[in-house]
Amino acid sequence: MKNHKALYFMLVPGLLYLLVFKYIPLLGSVIAFQDFNVFKGFLKSDWVGFRWFEQFLTFPQFTRLLKNTLIISLYQILFAFPAPIILAVLLNEVRKMAFKRFAQTVLYLPHFLSWVLIGGLSTMLFSQNYGLVNQLIENFGGDKVNFLLDSDYIRTIIVSTGIWKEMGWSAIIFLAALAGINPSLYEAAGIDGAGRFKQFLHVSLPGMMPAIVILLLLKIGHILDNGFEQVYVFLTPATFDKADVLDTFMYRMGIRQSMYSLTTAVGLFKSVVGLALLVIANRFSKKITGEGLY
Repeated sequence: MKNHKALYFMLVPGLLYLLVFKYIPLLGSVIAFQDFNVFKGFLKSDWVGFRWFEQFLTFPQFTRLLKNTLIISLYQILFAFPAPIILAVLLNEVRKMAFKRFAQTVLYLPHFLSWVLIGGLSTMLFSQNYGLVNQLIENFGGDKVNFLLDSDYIRTIIVSTGIWKEMGWSAIIFLAALAGINPSLYEAAGIDGAGRFKQFLHVSLPGMMPAIVILLLLKIGHILDNGFEQVYVFLTPATFDKADVLDTFMYRMGIRQSMYSLTTAVGLFKSVVGLALLVIANRFSKKITGEGLY
């Protein structure tokens, strides 16, 4: 430590950030075991044990909430997670740097749009009365479809808009992984007769595997987190049965009805389940691929 004082000193702001904004707020999790009163605070509120956990697990809509959350998360893993990987590989094959930079800029831009704006753009596209998609359907002789108020389409819209918004930004990590691959490996593969696809399978994919595994494990650890804003902008009474998830339930109970103890219990439930899945997935990954978070 004496030889590297400057480096350790540079760690101090990051450690303070984690302490102040991540670890100290964890003390507030005790309100999940209390009948929390904002005037008494968590130091003087009455303890009720696991009452809120029992209430949540026996909630009439618990099964629906958990099912919707898991289905949307699985859709995101199956479709949204591979999208930036494919995009990074395609961008890596572009040889004209001017076009590559232009394409990257255009693909990164949606990341900086708010979900409120994404919701407005989706309304312009999928509205039954004046949406562009329905106008095209009508021009081709079809009947208009109320996509945004049809529960059969809402999950597809949520996941698809998420892919469009985050695909370009998420591809940065995989582009960095591809940039770290030694070019001589591609040259050797080419000499051995490997085409582009074979080079992808035997050079590019193994080179990206550490990044893929780490991000996939983190995604599995957040499988009960769908992103409140992403779902809420599309949520309507007509789509509650397919789009209402744990995050939107926590908003209704915690923010609108001030049931802070209940929503804290839900948050702890999500964290425990996510941690358990992360540990299991990490062990499985280390056995299969040799890569893991720890």
